[in-house]
Amino acid sequence: MKALRNYLDKIKPNFEEGGKFHAFQSVFDGFETFLFVPNTTSKSGTHIHDAIDSKRIMSMVVIALVPALLFGMYNVGYQHFLATGATGSFIELFAYGFLAVLPKIVVSYVVGLGIEFVVAQWKKEEIQEGFLVSGILIPMIVPVDCPLWILAVATAFSVIFAKEVFGGTGMNVFNVALITRAFLFFAYPTKMSGDAVWVSGDSIFGMGQAVDGLTVATPLGQAATSGAVPPFSWDMVTGLIPGSIGETSVIAIALGAILLLATGIASWKTMFSVFVGGAFMAWVFNTVGPDTSMAQMPWYEHLVLGGFCFGAVFMATDPVTSARTETGKYIFGFLIGVMAIVIRVLNPGYPEGMMLAILLMNIFAPLIDYCVVQGNISRREKRAIKSNK
Repeated sequence: MKALRNYLDKIKPNFEEGGKFHAFQSVFDGFETFLFVPNTTSKSGTHIHDAIDSKRIMSMVVIALVPALLFGMYNVGYQHFLATGATGSFIELFAYGFLAVLPKIVVSYVVGLGIEFVVAQWKKEEIQEGFLVSGILIPMIVPVDCPLWILAVATAFSVIFAKEVFGGTGMNVFNVALITRAFLFFAYPTKMSGDAVWVSGDSIFGMGQAVDGLTVATPLGQAATSGAVPPFSWDMVTGLIPGSIGETSVIAIALGAILLLATGIASWKTMFSVFVGGAFMAWVFNTVGPDTSMAQMPWYEHLVLGGFCFGAVFMATDPVTSARTETGKYIFGFLIGVMAIVIRVLNPGYPEGMMLAILLMNIFAPLIDYCVVQGNISRREKRAIKSNK
């Protein structure tokens, strides 16, 4: 690492003002601060200094996503081999999924970071690090058969119109990864829903069998279309079911949640409240809801199916787009859980619900914080009046 540090110090003058590569100063700064913690500090004013910066926080979130990503790769291979009737070893199944998912990760980062680099150069600012997480989230929340060009268009749309137009990282109102999925869902619905998008039908480098028209429904999709509640199985927990690449394994997601909570990066209040809200609303529908499969699905199945766990752990806890007051986090998370189940039950055409629930509550997060702050001010004013009497 010392040799790398010395090399960066040697070439750094070329990227500073007056250097022959000064036009790429933002790009160099982005790579340097990603590799090494900046050694510069504020010289005036009041500032809070911490041992960890936003790049390190984003990197920790990426690490927390690794278990779900790795399992998702294996599950892609498992579902393909299962649906085609082929057989293969653990390594073959994982290799198939790895090769199927890797291009999506590359496209996501190339398009998203490319736009970030261009904007940073144009504005003559530092490259913002928020896309480190968004770039890995986007491939994990789409079906495995999503075409790469469509993924590239959706990623570009979300980075430009859900992030950069608001001022960049820290200023966006909506979760960038979820805007990507929403764009895909409404612009290319046949590539995001139905039974033909969840299992890869391609043969990759001779692995697996190429099959045209391969259709396999997710458990939520089956419940919405068949009218029958799917029986609970441990595959719903382990994740060996069709679904988006990184959303199926509750165990892998739980490992990421433990890391985020242990490091203090994610709020347990938000995370816990999402599950409470979802369980409560599912219980309400079980008790007084309509006689439909989605309404009568047990609350614990609602929590483990679809993107509920993934959204609760990695999306709802986004520090930029979620509520920031401590009381507000409870309210924000609870309402996400409630809305996700309401959408699932009352909208048979969209049995997922979690994406729209989080995006809807992203809109109301500032209002929730405002009401909480104003409530605190009012209570303090009343206490002050009483103490002065």
